[in-house]
Amino acid sequence: MNPVISTDQLTMRFRGCDALLGVDLTIQPGTVFALLGENGAGKTTLIRILTGFQKPTSGSASVCDFDPLKQPLEVRRRVGYVSDNPALYDWMTVGQIGWFTASFYPDGFYDAYRESIAKYEIPEDRKIRVLSKGQRAKIALSLALAHDPELLILDEPTSGLDPMVRREFLESMIGRAASGRTVFLSSHQINEVERVADTIGILHNGKLQACEPLNDLKGSMTELTVSLDDPLVQVPTLPEPAETLLEENQGRQRRVLVRNFDPSMISFIESASGVVGVRDRTMTLEEIFIAHTRKGFAGPPGPPPELSRGPIESPKPPAGDGGRESEVVTTGEQS
Repeated sequence: MNPVISTDQLTMRFRGCDALLGVDLTIQPGTVFALLGENGAGKTTLIRILTGFQKPTSGSASVCDFDPLKQPLEVRRRVGYVSDNPALYDWMTVGQIGWFTASFYPDGFYDAYRESIAKYEIPEDRKIRVLSKGQRAKIALSLALAHDPELLILDEPTSGLDPMVRREFLESMIGRAASGRTVFLSSHQINEVERVADTIGILHNGKLQACEPLNDLKGSMTELTVSLDDPLVQVPTLPEPAETLLEENQGRQRRVLVRNFDPSMISFIESASGVVGVRDRTMTLEEIFIAHTRKGFAGPPGPPPELSRGPIESPKPPAGDGGRESEVVTTGEQS
């Protein structure tokens, strides 16, 4: 089967910053793919390119076997989109916004939408403006799924939602993938996506630092605690294929995060002058994320990853440009 999403050296440069730098990405159908990255890492810029709202500086992309730059409408017919702050028409009722959006889709859209909001127990006669953020997210998800898209793109969809709504929202994605559809989830909420994702991509400063199945990613990463007889002793450079991502000084101990570590290397480290002992353990996804986004860091911890500075994301498209296509995008497929 062809990949649902594939990119080749996708690059996006804005004045003063590089949002994406040579991103190569392949996402297979029937999976939940989670793209992790700090605010400003380039996640939303990538989504805008994939949905045809942004022309890349260079490189190419394919979504559901279509070029989003040359065939944007074909892509959007096959994609559902939910953002962290869905742009819905506040003056409409829950039922009216579904009826309005159904005019852009084949028969069956409105019935599927009504079935979805009934499951969420949201009255059809209630105005959008009086809904809570959680209810608005459920409306946006219902609109995005009513045409049964091949690909569902979620851009920080659980931001600001209460824990129960977040759990329901994300767990519904597992069933989506089980039916053969694909979910692309962009987030920096690591603990949430770890429960639902099959494959993880880590984007940092516009570069894809890692992209592989979750179990493979966690299995390839190891934390070493090296005890030293003197804080100035250097830990020996590990032989290939091991790659040191992060090294921190902790007095007479050195914390080293390594990719592709082999247990046989422990004896190599212990044989070095000044090394007293070595302990190893498997890393959590959060630790793996920090290791990739703070590569080369040595010293006391800095601010949390989501607060760190990065490339400025491109602005989202205005709500409507006078055409019918732009209006419907604001309800369920906007990027």
